[in-house]
Parts: sequence; structure tokens; C-alpha cells
Amino acid sequence: MDPALVIRRELPGDEQPTRALHEAAFGVPEGADRCAEVAILDRLRADGDVLDTLTFVAEVHGEVVGHVVCSRARMGEGPAVALGPIGVLPDRQGEGIGSALVAAVIVTADQRHEPSIVLLGDPGWYAHFGFEAAAPHGIATPGPWPDDQVLVKRLNAWRADLAGPFSYPPAFGVSEG
Repeated sequence: MDPALVIRRELPGDEQPTRALHEAAFGVPEGADRCAEVAILDRLRADGDVLDTLTFVAEVHGEVVGHVVCSRARMGEGPAVALGPIGVLPDRQGEGIGSALVAAVIVTADQRHEPSIVLLGDPGWYAHFGFEAAAPHGIATPGPWPDDQVLVKRLNAWRADLAGPFSYPPAFGVSEG
């Protein structure tokens, strides 16, 4: 990992660099004006659903090289954190930047007494952070994805009675599980 890497909370003025980062990381489909991740990010920001305290930027020498967004989601009758989109510049991938961003979210969410973090992702990659399939914990998952790709990280404030249908904020365009 680059010793100059700084993980900090997203600040006003980070909107354009983070949009450009996600477009570089995910690519803009032919004929589209933005990638799906930027569309979600824009809607989360417009709807006021971004959790500022859990949204981080990774910088190296002042250049934005990574970004993770967290938003308020619902699980059963209570709150949950939705992690994503997360992106790293293509030429900086594999350097531990994404891992540092995820670790920052987990530590901060735990300190803020959040009960859980939910995401859609690669179970193999996220397992080393303690994420596991959500369905075996009684968490009904939204969307058309395989159950093993909807993952949960149960934090210290987790209780089994918090499980239930998970719903992303409206920006994700999926309804309750």
C-alpha cells in the first residue's frame, strides 16, 4: 500500500472527482451518459440518502484514487447501512485501496453503533472482512441477485431480532426483499 494513501471523509467539492473515478473504474456503456454506479451515486446524493459519516475518499498526493459511498437502508423495522458503490481508479487497483476504504467503513460504522452493513458483491473478496451471505441470517434480499452475493457484516450492535427484509434506498431502483 502506498505510504502516501490518506482515507478521509468525503467533503463538499468531491462530487466531480468521485464521479469521474467511478466512470473510470466501471466504464460508461456505449450510448449512455454515465455508468450505473454514477447514476446510483447521483440519485443517492439528490435524495439526501448518503451517510456522510460513512462515505470516504482515498487520496494519494491529493489525487482522488478511491471512493466508497454508504447510505441508509432498512432491515426489518430497523436501520442498516448499504455499502456501495465503491470504486478505485483502474491503474491503482490491487494496491489495497479498496480494502482500506471497506475497513474504514466497518470501523466507523461499528463505533457509531450501526448493527449491520449490507452490500452486493463478490463473496470471496468480502469474506476476509467478515461479510457473509445475508439469507442464512434471516435477511431477505432485494433484487434479482443470487443470495450468496448479497452479503452482511454483522457489527457489535447486531441482534438476531434485527433480521428481516432488507431494502436499499430508492436510488438503487430495487424494492424490499
